[in-house]
Amino acid sequence: MTGRVGGVALWRGLLRGGLLRGGLLRGGLLRGGLLLLLLGGCERELPAIAEQASRPAKLFRVTAEPAVVQHEFVGRVEAAQTVDVSFEVGGELVELPVRQGQALRPGALVAALDPLDFDLAVQEAEVQLRLARQDLERKETLLRDRSVSQSAVDDARAQFELTQIRLSQARKRQADARISAPFAAYVTRRFVDNHTRVRSGEVIARLLDLTELKIVVSVPEELMATVSEDRVVAVSARFGFLPDEVFPLTYRDNAGEANDVAQTYDVSFTMARPQRWNILPGMTASVRLELTESVNPAVTIPVNALLGDAAGGFFVWVYEPQTSKVIRRAVQAGALLAQGIVIDSGLADGELVVTAGASQLQPGMRIHALGDAGAR
Repeated sequence: MTGRVGGVALWRGLLRGGLLRGGLLRGGLLRGGLLLLLLGGCERELPAIAEQASRPAKLFRVTAEPAVVQHEFVGRVEAAQTVDVSFEVGGELVELPVRQGQALRPGALVAALDPLDFDLAVQEAEVQLRLARQDLERKETLLRDRSVSQSAVDDARAQFELTQIRLSQARKRQADARISAPFAAYVTRRFVDNHTRVRSGEVIARLLDLTELKIVVSVPEELMATVSEDRVVAVSARFGFLPDEVFPLTYRDNAGEANDVAQTYDVSFTMARPQRWNILPGMTASVRLELTESVNPAVTIPVNALLGDAAGGFFVWVYEPQTSKVIRRAVQAGALLAQGIVIDSGLADGELVVTAGASQLQPGMRIHALGDAGAR
């Protein structure tokens, strides 16, 4: 046995060195040598190190997709359309029921003029039309008896048609003496008071169409020149007084000319008016525009999955499902985006990297996943 041979050799060495012949024989060295010899009489193997227990770790599945960049703009809320209503005829106001800040249903009365003059004009035109019709019928009868000429009948017919036109005009003026809301409107201003005389074309009130809202932002010229529709991922608006609410936007139109001073272009987006909140024109919104950085897919991982080494490089822990172990992989880090950090090289689509507990790992450690792979 190797242990015993080693013990005997040591013992003989002590004897040759004369240590036993000296006073050490009675000391501790002799007792230690005897103990060593006895222990060496039996061979004892060291127990194997127990296999390391699996550690929990959070995993993220790498997916190659176009990187998304975000742009923030300050937007102002405007109405989808603004209408300054006025009469096409003049007269005295007798009805003005609207108030500033009032919401109106489509067809609701905004203002009305004194109808007396317009009603009389319609009645007069109706009488003239009746007389013209009677004259025409009488002359047509005489024409059959050859008592009048054809030209007299033609003149009567022309007069009849003219009175028809005059009646239509009188009825239109009668209708124009009332103004109704052309859509579901919001009254922002009232420019006149009731019982005042107004002229044709004088603005009575300003109505806003708030069925949908328009948000206008100023976009730099470099974005206007490079952004295409297929690069837009999402556009949304947020308001400072509603920090937890996100409102999706839809592109509407943009100005064809840049601002002379700022060299920016006004771009309009539409937003459905929320029922819970009273968002009005003039308010300020923060507009977020999300664009794909390029058409080439990029690998993006959570920031906490990336670790640094002493040489200034970066690495990640890659999980191998076949062995349930992790390996250290050097990577080339790219741009930092809102959704994570871009990995230019070192990772492939579909691989699993450790995102939580990565700093406690060592090569070859066995781990098991916490939750579903994919959550950042």
